[in-house]
Amino acid sequence: MSAEWTIPSALTDFHDIEKALEGRQPAVFLDYDGTLTPIVDTPAQAVLSEEMRDTVRRLGERCPTAVVSGRAGEDVRERVGLDNLFYAGTHGFEIAGPPGSGIHHLVGKEFLPVLEELHQRLRGGLAEVPGLLLETKGYSLAVHYRLVEEARVADVEGVVDALMPDYPGLRKTHGKKVFEIRPRFDWNKGKAVEWLLETLGAGHVPLYLGDDTTDEDGFAAMAGRGLGILVAEEPRQTAADYRLNDPAEVGRFLQHLARTIHEPR
Repeated sequence: MSAEWTIPSALTDFHDIEKALEGRQPAVFLDYDGTLTPIVDTPAQAVLSEEMRDTVRRLGERCPTAVVSGRAGEDVRERVGLDNLFYAGTHGFEIAGPPGSGIHHLVGKEFLPVLEELHQRLRGGLAEVPGLLLETKGYSLAVHYRLVEEARVADVEGVVDALMPDYPGLRKTHGKKVFEIRPRFDWNKGKAVEWLLETLGAGHVPLYLGDDTTDEDGFAAMAGRGLGILVAEEPRQTAADYRLNDPAEVGRFLQHLARTIHEPR
């Protein structure tokens, strides 16, 4: 017997979300890969559709909207291409507001030299692995193995794990077909959301949408103050309150949300 969802659909139960927002302004936080765009073989292939861009633009015109991504801040800003949003790149280590807002926050700059050193060592140790993609994102490293033969994945992780003891200030985490290496620092997507909420001021009801394990920190930050919405087709353990199946459903949900804000009851 297959597992079943224990949390409701954010589309099916949208009326309940609408009631929770009645008379209050939301602040919306969106992951990029797997949430605004489908999961693809390589990071470069994750292109935002014009329809989704237009939906997010309209939402950003009605309430504070942020993209919170594992991608580098400049990368995700260029891919989204909207100036009316907030961006929290590299899992929240790089935060910037719209032009002219004066909002700019960097965390963990002291880790950049060791991350670059590790990047060079990983590049040497993994150079011969077909399909392996090593991505440097300034404040983190990503070892993508989606295109690596399954029998070689353990070898890839072995190379990573062999080097990690040399860098006690860094930690390895897991994502969707990727090993992420980040500063061992008490900062994550949830901390970034909390920082942005404090910057925005009181009165906002936060909604966080994400699909990856790193988004669980964002869902945890919603406890007692807002709503977490997991984007996933298969049931799994999560701190989120609602679910959506895929980016197509995310687009529909955001359209409903934008109309609700535009036409308050």
